Amino acid sequence: MDRHNWDQQNAYGTGFHDGVYQRKTSKRAVTDYGSSMVHWMRNRQPRYKGAPKVEIERPSPSYIAHMMPPTAKPHNPADAIPAKHLHSSLNKARHAVNVVRWTPEGRRLLTGSYSGEFTLWNGTAFNFETIMQAHDVAIRSATYSHNEDWLLSACNDGVIKYWQPNFNNVKAIQAHTDPIRGISFSPNDSKFVTASDDATLKIFDFSGGVEESTLTGHQWDAKTVDWHPTKGLLVSGSKDHQVKLWDPRTGRCLTTLHGHKNTLTKTLFEPSRGQLLATCGRDQIARVFDLRMMRDICLLRGHEKEVSTLTWHPFHTCLLSTGGNDGSIFHYLLNEPNTPANATTSIPPYDSADPKNAPAQTIYPAHRVQHAHDMPVWSLDWHPLGHILASGSNDRVTRFWTRARPGETECFNDRWHIGSEAAEMQGTWDKRNGKRSMREEEEMEIEDEADGLVDQTMPSRNQATLPGLPGLTLPNANTNDDTSAGHQVRAPLPAPNNLPPPPIIPPPGGIPGMDPAKFAELLASGKLPPPPPPGMHGQGFPPPPPLPPNFDFSKFPPGLFPPPIPIIAPPTPEPNRDGLPGLNDNAGGGAGSIRRRGPLPSQQESLKMEQQRGKYRPVR
Repeated sequence: MDRHNWDQQNAYGTGFHDGVYQRKTSKRAVTDYGSSMVHWMRNRQPRYKGAPKVEIERPSPSYIAHMMPPTAKPHNPADAIPAKHLHSSLNKARHAVNVVRWTPEGRRLLTGSYSGEFTLWNGTAFNFETIMQAHDVAIRSATYSHNEDWLLSACNDGVIKYWQPNFNNVKAIQAHTDPIRGISFSPNDSKFVTASDDATLKIFDFSGGVEESTLTGHQWDAKTVDWHPTKGLLVSGSKDHQVKLWDPRTGRCLTTLHGHKNTLTKTLFEPSRGQLLATCGRDQIARVFDLRMMRDICLLRGHEKEVSTLTWHPFHTCLLSTGGNDGSIFHYLLNEPNTPANATTSIPPYDSADPKNAPAQTIYPAHRVQHAHDMPVWSLDWHPLGHILASGSNDRVTRFWTRARPGETECFNDRWHIGSEAAEMQGTWDKRNGKRSMREEEEMEIEDEADGLVDQTMPSRNQATLPGLPGLTLPNANTNDDTSAGHQVRAPLPAPNNLPPPPIIPPPGGIPGMDPAKFAELLASGKLPPPPPPGMHGQGFPPPPPLPPNFDFSKFPPGLFPPPIPIIAPPTPEPNRDGLPGLNDNAGGGAGSIRRRGPLPSQQESLKMEQQRGKYRPVR
């Protein structure tokens, strides 16, 4: 191998291994939270007043080994801001990602696409795991139950499907005739509510899938809905610029919150305490309402385009993340206004003399990921542990974000924050190598998808398989139908009950022109060739010569000659009974007898039999 090819292969990460040209794949980013959780459990301290506190992490790589999970720092929400890009995952067949949801245990990420497909991504290595066709049209919403036993998904056709944790679809109901934009469970998982483009909200009984009530009051499409985490309270946002709070028991609208000047895109209760309500819309502003005061207390500014979605952190009640139509992701801290130098600082209504009439406090982003996606961000979801944020966008890519480790500063000047051109000028991103690494990541995702779908694909049609067992091929089976070139013979099927296998059919040209004397010699030696298969006479196979008189079959090994086919006389019809054909009095068998069923066991006997097998023993 010459020097040029060696340098070129090293530059592009390729080479020859065992005579096969292979590509060296780059290292995959992996995020393992096990060490930080174990470190926190070993050094956990009580949180009462006066207790010794853990040493604060310093901006040095030596403190990476002492990182704590976000739940260990309830008073430091800034440490949980996901400023670092981890991985970008995309399918082989790319479609817009409308929904991203972490599974309750946090091991996988579920995404719902515009094509109606569910895709599962690994929550640690972020590689592809499996894909399935969940709906016939675009998936618009999905949510897990609080007991982590069920998943509900809704699509553009107004259909809601019930899924078990193993993604077994057990039920599908037609909830609306228009697209369903939002779905949410009640605190006890006995009911769920939906919001649709038909301007209505519907409450369903989960166990029966029956509609219980319809909430009307919006004048235009209902775009979002959420159920309070602990109370009987619903919130919905519509295209009529209104936010409504509902009583699910009576179906009455409790109040209407005004403030937005365009279509609402997301309404979400704070999951930990449930005292705050966050809303966002196409007016480029997100608002935070206090349910105790029934008014907005914070205005989240900074977006230059419409705010398409938002999400709360699972532990920190003051950390809120939003996604914009320009592909940006902003993170806000409600206790830090982060007012720019050219703007006036505002105070929260709680600190004013008249909290009811004081203006809302304006808060600016604590961190901006201006170039997170190339198109609108449709969905955001936090990992249950609060250390990874997943985002799905219209650019058909699912991205994972996490907090920066101590001492890392390059992630704040990468192309996700300042853009590709600026990052290339600063030297934090190489355009050529970056595109190559992106191409390698795409190829890795395609390979992972191909490997993950091996068990889901059926064998090809021209592949010989065992009858009744798809996927199991015959040993040494020839999949090429044209056997005349090499005269390959397929292996015989295994015979049942350890019987000798049927004889192998000789290739074409073995029987024509056979000498009768040679045939008599084969008969005497016991090496008689088998007869041709039925229907092959006239296709190069002449009919077998007749056997000599007084031929003794006992002198040949068993199984060489097939047994003669017995000739069974047709049954004689017996007189019908009562004019009904096929009924007679013969119950003991025979040609015209009826096979009678034995008595079935009773329920008590069946229960005893199942209990003997170890089932149905514990009392419910």
